[in-house]
Amino acid sequence: MGSPKARALLAALLLEPGRVVSVESLKDALWGGAPPVSAQASLHNHVARLRRLLDDPERLRAVPPGYVLRVEHGELDVHVFDARVAEARGAHGRGDWPGVVRACTAALALWRGTPLSGLPADLGGYALVQRLEEARLLLLEWRYDAELAFGGTRLAALVPELAALVAEYPLREAYHRQLMLALHRTGRQAEALAVHRDLRARLVEELGIEPGPAVRDAHVEVLRGDGTGRRQQEGGHGGPTPSAGRDGQEPPGETGLDGSGTGEAAPAVVRDGDASAVAPRPAQLPAPPAHFTGRCEVRRALRHALTEPPAPGPAVAVISGMAGVGKSALALHVAHELRERFTDGQLYVNLHGATPGMTPLTAGQALTALLRDLGAEPRNIPEHPDAAAALLRSLFAPARILLVLDDAANAAQVRPLLPAGPGCAVIVTSRSPLTALDGARRFPLSPLSGEDSAALLRAVSGREGLDAGHALVELTGRLPLALRVVAARLAARRALTPDVLASQLAETGGRLHHLEYDDLSVRRSLAVAHDALAAAEREADRDAALALRHIGALDLPTYGAPLIARLTGTDERRAETALDRLVDVALLEETAYGRYAPHDLVRDFARELAGPDPASAADPDAARAAGTPDRTALRWYAAVAERVLTAVVEPGLDHDDRRRPTSAQPAEHAVDVAALDPFESAEEAFAWGEVELENVVALVARNAGTGDLPTAAALSVLARLIFPYVQRSGRVAEMEVLGEAALGAARRLGDPAAEAYALGDLAGLHFLTGRQNDALVLTDRALAIWRRLGALSRIRRCLNNRGLLLEGLGRFEESEKALRQSLGYSRLLNDPYGEAVTHSHLGNLYEHTDPRAAIEQHRRSLAIGDTIGAVIVQHSAHCNIGYAQLALGEPAAAARHFQESLRILGGHGDWHGESQTRLGLIRALRRLGQTERAAGECTELLRRADARADRYMGGLALHQRGLLLHAQGLRAEAHDAWRAALAALDGTDEQALLAELRELLEG
Repeated sequence: MGSPKARALLAALLLEPGRVVSVESLKDALWGGAPPVSAQASLHNHVARLRRLLDDPERLRAVPPGYVLRVEHGELDVHVFDARVAEARGAHGRGDWPGVVRACTAALALWRGTPLSGLPADLGGYALVQRLEEARLLLLEWRYDAELAFGGTRLAALVPELAALVAEYPLREAYHRQLMLALHRTGRQAEALAVHRDLRARLVEELGIEPGPAVRDAHVEVLRGDGTGRRQQEGGHGGPTPSAGRDGQEPPGETGLDGSGTGEAAPAVVRDGDASAVAPRPAQLPAPPAHFTGRCEVRRALRHALTEPPAPGPAVAVISGMAGVGKSALALHVAHELRERFTDGQLYVNLHGATPGMTPLTAGQALTALLRDLGAEPRNIPEHPDAAAALLRSLFAPARILLVLDDAANAAQVRPLLPAGPGCAVIVTSRSPLTALDGARRFPLSPLSGEDSAALLRAVSGREGLDAGHALVELTGRLPLALRVVAARLAARRALTPDVLASQLAETGGRLHHLEYDDLSVRRSLAVAHDALAAAEREADRDAALALRHIGALDLPTYGAPLIARLTGTDERRAETALDRLVDVALLEETAYGRYAPHDLVRDFARELAGPDPASAADPDAARAAGTPDRTALRWYAAVAERVLTAVVEPGLDHDDRRRPTSAQPAEHAVDVAALDPFESAEEAFAWGEVELENVVALVARNAGTGDLPTAAALSVLARLIFPYVQRSGRVAEMEVLGEAALGAARRLGDPAAEAYALGDLAGLHFLTGRQNDALVLTDRALAIWRRLGALSRIRRCLNNRGLLLEGLGRFEESEKALRQSLGYSRLLNDPYGEAVTHSHLGNLYEHTDPRAAIEQHRRSLAIGDTIGAVIVQHSAHCNIGYAQLALGEPAAAARHFQESLRILGGHGDWHGESQTRLGLIRALRRLGQTERAAGECTELLRRADARADRYMGGLALHQRGLLLHAQGLRAEAHDAWRAALAALDGTDEQALLAELRELLEG
């Protein structure tokens, strides 16, 4: 293949034959983690070229989220190689030396140099290459064992080959042993002894160890100068069957290790000095967890991952999740279920990556423990970690062993402990998903379901009657560790009732105190990760610990890097890295890209960490200057809200007015936006709001009654700047919280302008929810304040809104008077946007008496909107023309204008305008007899209204749904819809519609 990119693509797909490889993984393989902007299109082109080169283009298919390359049995060289290796292993174990030579020769004939040479290092095939290289070295050892067993003239030819291998692998004892025997058996005893002397000197000087037992046996044979040692080593097979010392050879009788022969489990190692003393088959798994509950799907998937047809390497599964989520319990439960599948035993190592009061094991300590457990004498375990890891891989190579590595700290701690061959399986538990561990299958755990939580409580506590609805289930966060603590307390104290314990847990700040019992403690389990971060040398870790304390101090539903950067005084890059580290140690969960949230119990722990103020202890003066975390967050949100305002509200007086500071907002409380990038579009601003509005509302609601005036001022600014976005989005519940909080803050501050803004905003809420009388009262209060302040642009806006409300209440003469006054102010202020809106409202007014005159007013509005490029004006004009044409009995023309209105609006966001347009379109389609299409639009309108908790618009849509159902003869369903509409609209000022609904229901 000529193209390097095409070769890399094919190799990346062949590393996962028959499995889907994601587009992102393929981009990394082709461009080394830095794909260009055109990477998507370029990858598509490379895939197309590769398809043309294959014998069957259907081999390579697009399967979300990437591509899969079909490889049939026996087609891939790695699979053929593995089959030959298995054949050679079995023959070697049986002493079938001709079979060994045939299988080894066939396997080695496939070799073409270093695997994946000439391809990018980012392919992720490091583990595969390492395994294949190790397998090749084993094949050479087995073949030379067979050659030594045959003897004869061929022995002399082995010497130069083995000498080259000894020079290339100076620490691999097997080749030295074989070279010693070849030299000795061809009459070159002195040279054989020199090989031994050189090997021993190197091992002692570099590693501080003596040669292994197999080399010592060969040395004895050379020293004796006869065949005694050789016959003893051959063991009656006619050829050597070396023991599995550090030279990496398999133990005698390994037929059981790969499932062939008798199937009897073989010992892992022959101990020094006693060929009959063998290490017992390891069975180290701790007892399975009592009362294991739930996890049915993940258990099934985990068992499959560990026992599916052999992959090129060992099956490695990583179970990850927060402290106390039940990782170890799941690992041990599944390990006990599978132990009979791994005939050579089960090994268990607790790596203490996050154990309270324990220092994590180093990889070297874990290697020593595993080698000792496999029967190696301590004095023969290499001190150098690479040599120890190589010995461990050699011991694992012929075996079928299940290895459980519990509580891993990171991938570097685990990687040296992994087998290289396909016969073994590994379960790793860790708070981190260990994504740097290539080839592992990952099983992230979340808290238990409500039903499983209740079942665990009942099983451990012995208390019947605890169901998923009991308060204890949610107060423990459905976390297995917390559930077991609670259940243990109930079991220990029969007089303690579940309800009393639930009330104790519900006490503010007291939950973690009650989630401790004996050696079980949720707090201690969580503290391990935080304390390690806080004491770490890496800046990112210390940043993460600081970020967690600020998260506890601020206590919002979710968090993003920009806000954390503001709170911690770092930049966004460091803040994002800190949040990612908290995800790595399972103290946060990334709920969506760039959004982070803690589990409820982690949230409690973070609150404890924060104390009164995370900054105050270190620098009280700086803390006082910065203000409380809530005030800092309010100011930051206000700064971004100003950018949102600029993006979603067309330039004009309303935009400028809202940005202008009020009397209670002195310079030090003014919004600082200099460091913030503007939103590139209204869609981007609306997307930010969708993510952050929950936080804004929570923050404002929490500080609604604050007596701290600087905080109240920050709240007032934020509410004023964010409200237009919230109103455009139609989020009525959020509008009420923001408006009421802003009104209260303005009155405490004695800020009349802020009060008038809040009154006007609340009036907008009442208008959107059909309470026009209430809206009119608030509008008039705001108008009175603006008149006192002499704010002409705000007077114009209030008059305009007043005219709209009066028109809706049927007070037409008062409406026209207010609108004419507003129009005069618009011309005085040279405010074309305000003039266009007033013409729109005049059109609504004229529609009651002269729809043609109404259309003329709307066309004036549209002309101004076209001139100044005001999208909201343009779409509103088309919507209003549509309603006027409905009044004229022209539904086809009306439908065209409604559709144009929706097209213009696009992603600019104006829920009131959009919902009114969709409602008009439904009416037009219904009159045109397009019932099915009208029903679809009605369903969509109801869905959008429900998403915003907009009962008023939902009621209007239900009215139309009832009419559509009635027209189809579905009278019972129509009546249900009308009853729901009546309930939704009750309390609004839609008196005419309410009367119509009652008549329809009576009829």
